[in-house]
Formats: sequence, C-alpha cells, structure tokens
Amino acid sequence: MLWVKICGLSTPEAVEAAVESGADAVGFVLAPGSPRTVGAALAARLVAAARDAAGRAGREVETVAVVRDQTLEEVAALAREAGVDTVQLHGDEPDATADALREAGLRVIRALSAGEYTRRTATGWSSPDRLLLDAAVPGSGERFSEDELGAAPSGFWALAGGLSPQNVGEAVAALRPGGVDVSSGVESSRGVKDLGLIRAFIQAARTVL
Repeated sequence: MLWVKICGLSTPEAVEAAVESGADAVGFVLAPGSPRTVGAALAARLVAAARDAAGRAGREVETVAVVRDQTLEEVAALAREAGVDTVQLHGDEPDATADALREAGLRVIRALSAGEYTRRTATGWSSPDRLLLDAAVPGSGERFSEDELGAAPSGFWALAGGLSPQNVGEAVAALRPGGVDVSSGVESSRGVKDLGLIRAFIQAARTVL
C-alpha cells in the first residue's frame, strides 16, 4: 500500500484529520524560516495528538521532525524534546549526521531534489535511509521535475513537490514511488492546513492502483 505523509502540520485538528483519514506519517517542521515552523514544545503536543488519534483507530502512525542544515546537536535535542520517531533531513547534512541519528534510535528520511539525487548517485553515493525526492524549492508548491531524474531509486522512495488531491493519482501512476508527501497542496493559504483537503488527498492517494 502507498505510504502517505502529511507534512507541515501545526494544529491538533490537522493532525487528527490526517491520522483519522489514514495517513501513515505526519510531519512537523522544526527548521527555522518556514511559515510552517513550530517549536519543539508544540511539536511534542502534536506528536501526542497523533498517537492518541492512532490509538483510537487501532493502528500506528509515524511522527517526523523536518530539519534543514542544523547542527547534529540541535537536531538531536529537538527530536528528543518533540518525541518523534523519525528525522527528515532536508538540507546538506553529511552522512555522519544520519549515522548518528540512527545510532540514537531514530529513523531517518533523506530529502533531496531530483537533480541533487542524480548528481549524488552519479558519484556512487547511496543511502541506507528512505529517500524523499522533492521539488528544488521544498514547501513552495512547485512540481517535482522528473526531467531531472536520471533513474528512480531502486529501494523505497517517496515523491513530494507540488502534489495535491487533483494530481496525486497521475503522479503516482507515472513515477511509481513507494510513498507520497504533501504540505502546501493541502493548504487553504500558505502555512494553513485545510482539513477537507487533507482528507481528500489521502482518499485520492489510497485509490491509486
């Protein structure tokens, strides 16, 4: 089944809508400079809301802290305070950062643009972590550019960048990722999640064959 992540959540209501509609993962932006940024204390409350909603539904949900070009010490402290399961590295973090986070018991998602992924793999780079291939400007609502992608990853990878309830089915059918990740595509305005769009996105993703 397609893995579905709703990212950039900042209210308990949005978290509950995502979990109750069947999201596999919910993400919280702990990197500065985004309209979706939340502090670790609020993220901890949102993590608790996600787990409560998942418990009521009789299943589990993955909680993800999204960081970007922060030090390992800062990332580790934020993840610990927020109580997340997973850290999503969305910048130029070295592989040593991912290694250290895994050693601390956290899962890791490595987010790259299609162009950056192609450049890295051309040098023989590979990652033991799940990959998320995003648009060149994350969170902008721009479409992922498959023209920059030489070849899709052989292991699990998730697609992000410009997805919405209207186009997620077409995108998945064309690229066959293992998962999808959406943020701006389920917003009524920049940084403000729309509960109806969250539900519609998950429903549309779940109907892809």
